[in-house]
Amino acid sequence: MCVSGYAVSHGIIAPDMQILRGLYSPDTQPVAITIGNFDGVHLGHQALLDELCEVARQRGLQTAVVIFEPHPREFFTPQQAPVRLTSLREKLELFGTMGVDRVHVCRFNAHFAQMTAADFIHALSAVMQAKFVLIGDDFRFGSGRVGDFALMEKIGLQRGFEVRAVHSVLHDGVRVSSTAIRVALAEGRIRLARDYLGRPYSISGRVVHGDATGRKLGFPTANLQLKHNQPPLKGIYVVEAHSDGLGVLQGVASLGVRPTVKQDAKPVLEVHLFEFDQQIYGRHLRVEFLEKLRDEEKYPNLEALTRQIALDVENAKQWFREHE
Repeated sequence: MCVSGYAVSHGIIAPDMQILRGLYSPDTQPVAITIGNFDGVHLGHQALLDELCEVARQRGLQTAVVIFEPHPREFFTPQQAPVRLTSLREKLELFGTMGVDRVHVCRFNAHFAQMTAADFIHALSAVMQAKFVLIGDDFRFGSGRVGDFALMEKIGLQRGFEVRAVHSVLHDGVRVSSTAIRVALAEGRIRLARDYLGRPYSISGRVVHGDATGRKLGFPTANLQLKHNQPPLKGIYVVEAHSDGLGVLQGVASLGVRPTVKQDAKPVLEVHLFEFDQQIYGRHLRVEFLEKLRDEEKYPNLEALTRQIALDVENAKQWFREHE
């Protein structure tokens, strides 16, 4: 059963959702399929999945989502590819909350890129038993991107599966899209990104050992392993952290390169949790970004940095008091 909702699991992928590699079917059960990258799984994606699930319910079909890993643009033009909003694991967690039956993760490599449009459609209809396909009217597929909605619809009529176009979701007259969310996050407009997503923007990851700088300064942090080197936002934020068995933890987070203590470093997500002093190395943590406090800055010394961290902590606590 598919359901709408904004709740996100705490690092757990739904156990009853199948995760399959490639375009194949483990059985002969017919399915309703949608295809895309689903970066962010925002309100537009959620509306699409709602429609897919409703059609599947009415016709007695299973739901299947086909995604690509890596993003095709990361394969063809990695330097120009957009920053990711969600990792593969985060997408799977979000699909699970919506009750998707199956997710097909297609490895996008040189071999997959050479698949013809006809072969792609054959895989959907003959191999995966698609009886309903829901895609954007601008969706392109197959080697050279020669396949389009019209071709899919034409062959669908011949092979007995229906093809339907997805309609855009608007928020205050703006089309909700992964691009719009990236822009909002980059500009520090956290609430606008939340409106587009239908939930707070979050980053999930495992807590790993850092260099203990925060602890030495009197503000111990949980350091999250980032899956990608270029997160879509940076700065200092009011956050809530979620992990199984720990409940909801309030805190302040720094996401950036830490210019005061490092040079030419990769971005790091460090979270200082209020009134919390447990060892959580190895745990999976989901960090929700609620409000941006400021941009990252370079300070002349550690004393100045420590004073600013103390101010950030107080400002974050004040934000929580005002939003109780």
